[in-house]
Amino acid sequence: MNRKLLLSLALAVPVTVVAQAQTRTVSGRVTSVADGTGLPGVTVLERGTTNGTSTDADGNFRLTVQPGATLVLSSIGFATQEVAVGDQTTVNVNMRGSETLLGETVVVGYGTQAKRELTGAITQVGSKEVENVPTVSFEQAIQGRTPGVQINQGTGKLGAGVQIRVRGSSSVTASNQPLYVIDGIPVTSTDVGSVVADEPINPLADLNPNDIESISILKDAAASAIYGSRASNGVILVTTKKGRQGQTRVNVGAYFGTSEATRIRKFLNAAEYRELFNESVQNALTNPNSFLRTELQLPANTSTAEVFELFSGNDDFNSSNDTPWNKLAFRKGKVAQYDANISGGDAKTRFYISANYNDQTGIIIGNRYRRGSLRTNFDHSITDKLKIGLNISATRAVNDRVPDDNAFTNPVQLNALPPVQSPYNPADPTGFNRTLLYENALVAVNRNTNRSSNYRSFSNLSLQYQPIQGLTLRSEIGGDLLALREDVYWSRFTADAAGEGQALSNQIQAVNYTTNQTATYLRTIGGDHTVEGLLGYSYQRFDSEQTAAVGRGFSSDQFRKVASAAVYSPGTTSAGTGYDFQSVFGRVNYTFRNKYLLSGSLRADYSSRFGSKDPWGYFPAASVGWVLTEEGFLQGNKAVSLLKLRGSYGLTGNAEVGNFASRTLYSGAQYQTEPGIIPDARLGDNTLTWENTAQADIGIEFGFLNDRIAGEVDVYHKKTTDLLLDQQLPYTGGYQLVQRNLGTLVNKGVELTLNTRNLDGEFKWNTNFNISLNRNKVTDLAGQELISGSRNLGRVREGEPIGVFWGREYAGVDPANGDALYYLNTPNADGSVDRSTTNNPNAAALVKLGDPNPKFTGGFTNTFSYKGFELSLLTQFTYGNDIYNIAGLYQSVNGDYFDNQTRDQLKRWRQPGDITDVPQARFYEGNGTAASSRWIQDGSFFRFKNLTLAYNLPKSWASKAMLQSARIYVTGQNLITLTNYEGYDPEVNTSGLNTAAANYLLGHDFYTPPLAKTWLVGFNLGF
Repeated sequence: MNRKLLLSLALAVPVTVVAQAQTRTVSGRVTSVADGTGLPGVTVLERGTTNGTSTDADGNFRLTVQPGATLVLSSIGFATQEVAVGDQTTVNVNMRGSETLLGETVVVGYGTQAKRELTGAITQVGSKEVENVPTVSFEQAIQGRTPGVQINQGTGKLGAGVQIRVRGSSSVTASNQPLYVIDGIPVTSTDVGSVVADEPINPLADLNPNDIESISILKDAAASAIYGSRASNGVILVTTKKGRQGQTRVNVGAYFGTSEATRIRKFLNAAEYRELFNESVQNALTNPNSFLRTELQLPANTSTAEVFELFSGNDDFNSSNDTPWNKLAFRKGKVAQYDANISGGDAKTRFYISANYNDQTGIIIGNRYRRGSLRTNFDHSITDKLKIGLNISATRAVNDRVPDDNAFTNPVQLNALPPVQSPYNPADPTGFNRTLLYENALVAVNRNTNRSSNYRSFSNLSLQYQPIQGLTLRSEIGGDLLALREDVYWSRFTADAAGEGQALSNQIQAVNYTTNQTATYLRTIGGDHTVEGLLGYSYQRFDSEQTAAVGRGFSSDQFRKVASAAVYSPGTTSAGTGYDFQSVFGRVNYTFRNKYLLSGSLRADYSSRFGSKDPWGYFPAASVGWVLTEEGFLQGNKAVSLLKLRGSYGLTGNAEVGNFASRTLYSGAQYQTEPGIIPDARLGDNTLTWENTAQADIGIEFGFLNDRIAGEVDVYHKKTTDLLLDQQLPYTGGYQLVQRNLGTLVNKGVELTLNTRNLDGEFKWNTNFNISLNRNKVTDLAGQELISGSRNLGRVREGEPIGVFWGREYAGVDPANGDALYYLNTPNADGSVDRSTTNNPNAAALVKLGDPNPKFTGGFTNTFSYKGFELSLLTQFTYGNDIYNIAGLYQSVNGDYFDNQTRDQLKRWRQPGDITDVPQARFYEGNGTAASSRWIQDGSFFRFKNLTLAYNLPKSWASKAMLQSARIYVTGQNLITLTNYEGYDPEVNTSGLNTAAANYLLGHDFYTPPLAKTWLVGFNLGF
């Protein structure tokens, strides 16, 4: 028996050895034909077996196969390929796309995934959408292209802040801006502390849009929870371009163009002005109880010119002047950009180097923006297993700014000046008329300085090691360095400087650095199971230092530095602040047979901003997916090419509050010449912790007729609890405010994206359509109500959307006497509402007047191509939001004061029986001047956002000029806006009214300049 066993073993051993000797280990890389990038998650199977693997994040794979094996490579979105191994040990494969949406590679938190494996809601935009668009920052270029993301440019001022909301507002007083991550490193994305005015600066303008490879917007909890405490408002991942193995490519480009205001409002000319105000003043003088008669004791026969001189200080009322003040604030703008880059590399080293210069002269007088940037992205394979990467950018930006909307020196407020007054006075030292009804902003534009300039660097260094197949260890450190300087000078000839001149120099240095340590393991088991695990640690530290000096008393406007001031004045300060985050996180993705998908993640965050009792937050998320088209009952179906269901639920947080909100602070002070200490007005709360947002999402991704029709639909529900709210305290305690976790806010909505290939022959026509619906409601405020105050109407109330308009309801004009009327809206005894009217605004109850949040937003893009010609048209739309034009209290108020009026005020009530909504003109009598729904209008609009016509020269032509490619194009931006809103622009959000209420002071328009309409011509050459 033992002999037989030994004999069997002796025979078996050589057979086994022979079999092992015949197997072959094959390795290689799978790339995309379109752009040469590595494709992750491609299934590589030995045909006829279950032996297989998947490509890693860079498209690499390794597999042991039998002799004569054939590899079958498949990935949804790409044509399946079969490759015979033969005697090869290295097999590199280029895969051609099959036009499916599920095939693209998507940048996710701390990695990439094939879209077919995604179980979260992510929108990705490519470089083509943001290149060569005449905008200052990339967010403006993706308007109308991203479902679930509302982007409000807000103003036509260059370099100003942009408001972005991902699936609605998730906070009331904490930040609602998303987290921005550039090449894996969180960056400073909010104004670091401008002291000049309430006009925020946009720090993201420092990134050259032409350097961007892709933008991924993480919208649901499954996608964003890996960023934990700062993901409630969504996460925007920006990936910059890298070099690729192959021939070195050189690209140069430039564009040049002009711009103008999308709309200039029409105001009264001199004759119309005299007519209206003569009537207004005389109507008031005929009333013995009017202000003019009782307070100023003017006789009834006083002329309008005398009243005008009394209020304005000059006798211009009957002058021959007819000044179009409404046009003097604007000018023809100019845009120019020059761009060059070089990229390439070999199997060991890849590089990308770029340079860019952008120069824009704004449509508002005095406004100009310039940016120059350099970038180099470098990757090197030290060995097959060890790689190093270095990304460095340097930017210099200079912004000649204009004052905030609420300032008299805001050029748009020139339209308040009477047309009977001249802007110029040759006898004045400035050459301008300084004896006007209000300050002449032309003096400030020509005599003042308001310049912000900065140096900025986004950089990171990474080291990646693969000790065994499938395991990747990555270490990276990155920094965002910002040095901002503001130099402001107010001429002694302006009211702001009170006749003596004033200068300010403000310098801010902000250092924001992050280190990430991650381990990723990817393994395919038996061809059916693919598991990817991620573990990581992250540390982020932010520090800023500010030094500001203010001086008064200048002998001449030729001296504009603080050193030339006679005295240093209040405002000279030095301060610093900072915060840090520590995080550990993990994620597991599991795929079974490319059709059943499961993902889970957990992140734990510590923040120095919160109290010692609860500084840690925990943010889990889980999601599932099912690719139905991989099932037998749909495989080979010619009608349904793609069908995928997914669902997710998770928690995210918001930590964007003051760095010391949980602490009671003290600061140094001076009592005459003695030093002292004073407490801050805010009381600390040691229990302060994160806002938490729980979000559920269900989505379906589809494709029909070989993906001629494709898209996705998402339905979501977001609930934010423990809102970070300021609570008013009794003044008897010595503190005014304390920030606490109070309240609940809910967002729910639907998103739809639809892509179609309408014509697919030599003449191609592709369409992209997206639409988003979001409903917002504040469900709990712990009994509080947040009121923005003054003439503003925005509020936060339980049971209402954030920023709801709340005030008096305007009822029109009494035909009998021209009185402005308001609905009482008071409760009757039977519970009904009294809808009768009153001419006393104080008797009218305050009610809901409107909602600044749109019912839906979206975009519609059509792209046509024929041979070398391309035509693309992007339209953007917003529907159902209301806008409150606060400037109407001054410029559309039936001649209550001497501000020039919009032309619609000529339709005022003049005699009994007149039917109009403009009350009788009565100077200084407040007839219809109360803040009310009178100036609320529908803000819906449909905008022709971008039109581009391009021609790509045939390669045969280009090669004769030693070019690889050549493209010329003409682009129009913000060409036509269809809207019923009568203000400058329906895409508006005024700054400077109430900084503390910025989150809910939505849809307010106060002399806010419109966007620019731009035409440009450009070219791109490739060598």
